[in-house]
Amino acid sequence: MFRRPAVLMAVVLLGLLLAGLLWLGAFPPDVTPSTVERPVPNDRFQPR
Repeated sequence: MFRRPAVLMAVVLLGLLLAGLLWLGAFPPDVTPSTVERPVPNDRFQPR
């Protein structure tokens, strides 16, 4: 049917990849908020 099916498959895969990136750019996933944890001061390694 086609002379070069490998080139056709590569073009189709590239098109699907570009369509997926465009879809992610248009509709990005939601970001889940997370709490910020404050570091606890470590007194063991302080010089005396």
